[in-house]
Amino acid sequence: MFVDFNKQIETIHKIRTGEIKTGLKLGVPELDTHFVLKPSDLNLFLGHANVGKTSLVLFMMLCYSVRHNSKWLIYSSENEPYELIRKLLEYLVEEPINRIIPNDFNKGIAFIKKHFKFISNERLYTYKELIDVAEKAKIGFKYNGFLIDPYNSLAKDRETSKALGMHEYDYEVLSQFRMFCQRNKVSLWLCAHANTEALRRVYKAPHEYQGYPMVCESSSIEGGGKFVNRCDDFLVVHRYIQHPTEFMYSFLHIKKIKSIETGGRCTSLDAPVKMRALINNVGYSINNESIVKILKRANAPF
Repeated sequence: MFVDFNKQIETIHKIRTGEIKTGLKLGVPELDTHFVLKPSDLNLFLGHANVGKTSLVLFMMLCYSVRHNSKWLIYSSENEPYELIRKLLEYLVEEPINRIIPNDFNKGIAFIKKHFKFISNERLYTYKELIDVAEKAKIGFKYNGFLIDPYNSLAKDRETSKALGMHEYDYEVLSQFRMFCQRNKVSLWLCAHANTEALRRVYKAPHEYQGYPMVCESSSIEGGGKFVNRCDDFLVVHRYIQHPTEFMYSFLHIKKIKSIETGGRCTSLDAPVKMRALINNVGYSINNESIVKILKRANAPF
């Protein structure tokens, strides 16, 4: 019932002496400064529709697989598994699917099969059912991270929602997700959509992006501020889709890092992580250098 006080003091000593274990870094300073992969964290990814949330999240997952051999369980109700596998393959090889040579295709598919497992989206799951499936999957597939994309596609558990009401229901789901992370030492990545009001907000003159949709606030998530309250890390993906010259850039705003001692910190308001899509949308670069190529040079399982 009560915590071991001495163990808590041991942790404080480790923080003081720099011994505390940090999350996994990619070796890309622009990303590592703000976000690292930590076991047992609940991470929220928010963004407007069609800005490329899923694409960027998939890319980040692949990066950790290339650099650290990380494994992932994926439930994506809005994308067919073959679409996700194709995208992962294109990111890995950095070629569109119709230009990948047979040898790279076979090696790439083997890599993805080893590092990714997909839950069928032929039916809807409640959060309880999804947790149950994920815990059973952990027995035979020792994954490090679990993607649920998006939150609003989960079926409601009727008994729980009726007993609590929808506001408290979301809190209960997030609490159960956090406990799932702690029990299984898994990082859960949860994608979510912005609310209607956020879709109406545009930058005003004299802002450089006047007339374009504003970056989502943490409270812009469907369901409100309780999500940023309960998560460990909160990230916002943004892209100016209709901009004539900036449409190829994805901006990653880190709004919350719960534990800076284990790595990461928020981006400043006007300085998000800026990644440029490669030609044919087969990956991303930072400072004109392919991120996947940087990772392969550091650690090349593929």
